[in-house]
Order: sequence, then structure tokens, then C-alpha cells
Amino acid sequence: MDNSLLQVLTVPTAPYPDQRPGTSGLRKKVYVFQSRRNYLHNFIQSIFSSIDLRDRQGSTVVVGGDGRFFNRTAIEVIVQMAAANGVGRMIIGHHGIMSTPAISCVIRKYKAIGGIILTASHNPGGPDGDFGIKFNTANGGPAKEAVTNKIFQISRTIEEFAICPGLHVDLTTLGKQMFDLENKFKPFTVEIVDSVESYANLLRNIFDFAALKELLSGENHIKIRLDAMHGVVGPYVRRILCEELGCPVNSAVNCVPLEDFGGQHPDPNLTYAADLVDSMRDGQYDFGAAFDGDGDRNMILGKHGFFVTPPDSVAVIADNIFCIPYFQHTGVRGFARSMPTSAALDRVAKAAKIELYETPTGWKFFGNLMDAGRLSLCGEESFGTGGDHIREKDGLWAVLAWLSILASRRQSVEDILKDHWLKYGRNYFTRYDYENVDIDAACEMMEDLEIMIVDKSFVKQRFAVGDKIYQVEKADNYEYTDPVDSTISRNQGLRIIFSDGSRIIYRLSGTSCDVATVRIYIDSYEKEQILEDTQVMLAPLATIALKISRLHHRTGRSGPSVIT
Repeated sequence: MDNSLLQVLTVPTAPYPDQRPGTSGLRKKVYVFQSRRNYLHNFIQSIFSSIDLRDRQGSTVVVGGDGRFFNRTAIEVIVQMAAANGVGRMIIGHHGIMSTPAISCVIRKYKAIGGIILTASHNPGGPDGDFGIKFNTANGGPAKEAVTNKIFQISRTIEEFAICPGLHVDLTTLGKQMFDLENKFKPFTVEIVDSVESYANLLRNIFDFAALKELLSGENHIKIRLDAMHGVVGPYVRRILCEELGCPVNSAVNCVPLEDFGGQHPDPNLTYAADLVDSMRDGQYDFGAAFDGDGDRNMILGKHGFFVTPPDSVAVIADNIFCIPYFQHTGVRGFARSMPTSAALDRVAKAAKIELYETPTGWKFFGNLMDAGRLSLCGEESFGTGGDHIREKDGLWAVLAWLSILASRRQSVEDILKDHWLKYGRNYFTRYDYENVDIDAACEMMEDLEIMIVDKSFVKQRFAVGDKIYQVEKADNYEYTDPVDSTISRNQGLRIIFSDGSRIIYRLSGTSCDVATVRIYIDSYEKEQILEDTQVMLAPLATIALKISRLHHRTGRSGPSVIT
């Protein structure tokens, strides 16, 4: 046998029962991947085995991550297993780092069969933090439920995996690396690519970079503050906004990706991006934004820390969509929001006579509509906004969309929002997150709550708080029928809709470990009272939400961990 050929091994293994991918893939504590024998290998093999062998042979797969702890270890295993499973080419971000939006872009550009994204998004990193693996398909978007179900079923019965343990890749050097494997006619190729350039080029074809450069570095430029929260998006901010669009380098902070995100929680909201909020308060910056660990989420702030809710953000972008040259060329096919997101976008869609879709939480639902040519712009209340240029939410895209609006309208963020509310009225919206709740207590609470609200006697019930009276018009466990392929997604959140259109929604999130996050969403529309405090306006509905669910009693929690 030729000693220069790398050996492919088939290794026996035993299945684990808990490798069901959620909306955002498989997420576990790092120690689970480190301490359980072949835990990572089993899941990666399940991904490859879910792809038909004929499609897999000689194919291209993209890999990258947000740089969190265990990222490089996982990439080495994935490359060794890809080679052994017949993949012909791997495209990997420099140093193994690539943002989720950029991976979606690269999958589409190189016509890959898919990509493996190593991220736990906005969850903490480091040795004691979280790690995640997500599979995106050939459209660049998260795998549909049929695919993730197939991966899960394979993981439950897996008996062996294929690996090429002698294959070692240099992630630090740009360019191609070739490897000869036994019983393979063609060499296996690994291409280490500039993580930023393909994605930056995509953005250049969407936005007017000359107008943005004038806004950010011209004679009457605005001052901005961007916080990458030591996540993957830092190099993208530096390259695109600082080097290309002329922002001062000190406009962007925390731009070096760190394995533990500097010990912080890389979640762009008012709680975890408090440093950015504080730096905006004195009014020296006109615009602020924060990004999460893998670069797909964003938070928008105006002068003095004026907070733009994610539902308002997507509604304002929709109302000013032709400030973005891309949409001047493509036109607008449709708008969409996730079910828990406030109905602010609906009002813009109705006025513009553009189709509005309400979907479950999860970008894969938007991707299906985009692939069918029905959707151009969408958003989720969980700080996700995006267009049909890729099949993931896109934090940097959302920031450039907002800057395009500022460049066109030459108003402050706050004035743009107030004009929007004057035109459409205002959807007051908030979300209460009760994190790290015992999973059994959370599930039992949700089960009892569902039994209560789906009972016919619950409809027409009235709830009084102070001088406010709310009457239930509809209550259900949200179910979605996809208008493209008629697939049905059930159990997507408990909804209570009142006669004035106000809504209370309950969902469980992050249930992959022994704990869960209970989320309560509250949405209420006001036509006249548009400048009031959100928490004051929604206090009666919050009282009702807690009374109906008995959440504090059922979970032992006295208050939410995060209020958005």
C-alpha cells in the first residue's frame, strides 16, 4: 500500500438519545461534547448520512464558526469525517471563523450541498459555556424539519462512523490544501478562504456604499458606535465599516473574536449590551448597534440610547425599503414576521398592498417563502432582521439598511420612529425571559396553561386591571400551514388574542439541556398614545399574563431575567 495515502477508518460507536436538533441545531454545554465518547462524531456522521451518497460524493461543504471555545477542535473532526464520507471539497473560513450570514452567502456562491455552522449564537462561550452545531442546506438556510428529523433518527441508531484521522488542516493559511486518501480517485481539497470578502462583495451589490461613506465619513458625517461583543462580526465591522466606509477605528469596540466572548453574554439586548447603551446616553453618538456571537442578530439604538424594538426595526425598514438600491432593482415580493413578533410590520404591508406572512419562529420558514419568490424582507422579535439576499438573518445587513435610511432621510433615529408611529400608530411590545427554569416545571406549566386556554369556556372571558378590561377573542396553540409546500408545524406557541387586538404569547425556548427559558410576549396597538413608556402601557397585560399562567408560583421565579 502507498504510505502517502491517508487511511480511512470505520469506527464502532453507540448512539445517544438526546441529539435532536432544535430550531438552531444541536446545542449543549461544551463538557457534553468533550466528555461523552464520540458525541461530536456521532452527530457529524448523522448529518453526512442524512445526505444521499450520490449527492455527497465529490460535493462541496462549507464550514465555519463564531470562534467560541471548541470551535477548532470540532472543525478538525468535521474535516476528517467529511473526507471519509466522500465529500470532495471543504470551504472553511480563515482560522475557522465565519459569520452565519457569511456562511449562507458562501454556500450559495459556491453551490455547496450545505454548510456546518459551529455556534450557539448568543449563548455564553468558553469551557463552561455552550457549543452548537447547525446544518444549513444548499439554499444557504437552516435545514427544514424533515431533514433535522432524519438526522435525529439516524443519531438514535448509529453504529459506526467514518473518519480519516491522519488528515490535518492548517486553518491559518489562505489557499488550497490537497490530500490523497486510500480508495479515492480524486484528492480531497480544503480551501481556506477570506471570511469577509465574499460577504462584503454581496453587500456592495445591495447598498449604495458611496452614500454610506458620505454619511459616515463625509463633511457632515454622523458619529456611530458599534459593539461586536467579541463575537465573529468584529472583523466584518472593521473591514466594511471602518476600512471601506471610513468610520473611525474607535467607532467599533470589542471587535476581536474571543473563545469566551470576553466572559460576557454575546446577546444584543438592553441587558447584555448595557455597555453600549451606557455609552450612548450622553448623546455623543447618533447611531449605535450591537451584534451577537455569530453575527446574525442586531440591536439598533439612536441618540441618548433611544431603543428601537426589533418589530419596529423591520417595520421601519419595510416602510423605507426603496432607500436600499437592491430593492429598487428587484421590487418587493412580500413581508413576513414570526408569530410572536408585534404586528407593526402588518400595518406597513397593508398600506403598501404587499403580502404579509406570519410564520413560526425559525428562519427556515422565511427561507421557504424566499425560495418560492414570495418574500423580500422579514424579521423576528428576537433581534433578527434580513432580506432575501441570503437565507439567514443578518445583523450587519440590518445596520447598513438603517444607515441607508439615515443617509436618505437625514433625520435622527428617534425622529424616524416618531414619524412612523404618527403615520401608522404604535405597537407597544415587550418580551419577558425567565431563564434557567427547571424544564419539568416549565413543561408542566405550559401543558396546564394549554388545557386552560383551549377550553371553549376561556373564550369571551374578561380580565380587568384597574380601569382596563380585556375580553378574550381567541386562544390556541399556534399552528402553521406553509403556503409553499403545505407542511404543517404544530405547537408553535400559546396565544391569547383579545378583542382589541392585544396579544399575550407563551413559548418555551432553549430546552436542549435540563433547563428552559419561558418567554412571555405582549403586544398592544395604540393609535393615539404613541409616546408613552412601554412597560407602563403594557403593565395591565403583563399582570394578566402572570395571573393566567401562575408563572411565579409554578416556576419559583419572582421576576424575569431579561426584559426586552
